Amino acid sequence: MLARFFHRFALWPLLLISHFLVASLLAWHLLAKIDFGYAWAYPALDIQAHIERFGPLNRYKPGFGETGKEEHFRLFGEITESIQSGGEGLSEIRYPLPGGQETPLMREAEVIHLQDVARLVSLYYAVGLAAGGLFLLLVVYAYRRAQRPPRPARVLWVTLVSLLLGAALLALIGPVKVFYWLHEHAFPDDHEWFFYYQDSLMTTLMKAPDLFGFIGALLLLLTLVLWGASGALLWRWLSRAPVRS
Repeated sequence: MLARFFHRFALWPLLLISHFLVASLLAWHLLAKIDFGYAWAYPALDIQAHIERFGPLNRYKPGFGETGKEEHFRLFGEITESIQSGGEGLSEIRYPLPGGQETPLMREAEVIHLQDVARLVSLYYAVGLAAGGLFLLLVVYAYRRAQRPPRPARVLWVTLVSLLLGAALLALIGPVKVFYWLHEHAFPDDHEWFFYYQDSLMTTLMKAPDLFGFIGALLLLLTLVLWGASGALLWRWLSRAPVRS
């Protein structure tokens, strides 16, 4: 009785969700290797013009408006590497001043914020790896029990409806409100997370929050590609599981 309930109502939702989490973690890891497509977002979001406009207006850090594209790519790459490494080295990221000397890119509040982000990324990896373990267990269980997966059309339909509902909800609430709500609940109350362009070279470099929307779209797209491609192979393999006598 219990096994029948599990097979009918829990097995495939758990397997699909854990599979999606694994695919999203892999997508994140792959995108981190190319600095989350910053080189693509740079011209698409006109980040250079943004830096040229707001860099000279910074109240704490001089000379950033005179830095060039390659410098911006290097700085964002170092931030990515630090976040992927638990926040190590964030305070040591520097940019050159017109006179040739170097100065830290970020103030203490910005470093603390990115350290908070790095902790969330570490948690994301832990959850993704746990989901990977659950996924493998469920796949082996389904194969050994000869549990036939649901039809691909049904899976695609449920996925499409879920994405459309999520997009509609995001549009209804407003992306900016959702962005602020996530930050309010994800970070400690006494840690600053909102920075004006005039106060933060980190925010200026990223043209936040525009860049986060760009990265989010890339992450979702790559996750769906990985999830769909690996899912098609998995469904084919599970459909060939020998029927238990």
